[in-house]
Amino acid sequence: MVITTASYSALSGIHTGMQGLRGNAAEIAGAGQMNGTAQRSLMEPLVEQIQHATQVEASVKVLQTEDRMLGTLINVKA
Repeated sequence: MVITTASYSALSGIHTGMQGLRGNAAEIAGAGQMNGTAQRSLMEPLVEQIQHATQVEASVKVLQTEDRMLGTLINVKA
C-alpha cells in the first residue's frame, strides 16, 4: 500500500481520534467520576467521545474514498 498525503492525513486522524477515545474512556471510568472528585463534569468527556468517534469515522471514509479512486484509476489504465 502506498502512503499518500490523503492516506497519511486519514491515518493520523484515526490515530488521534482513537487516542482521544481512550483518554476520555479512562476519564469517564476513573475513580474521580465515581466518588465525585473529578476535575470536569461527566458531560464533557461524553461529548468529546462523540467528537472523537466522528473524527475516526470521517478519517475512515477518507481512506475508503481514496481506495475507490485508486481502484478506478487502475481499472481505467488497464
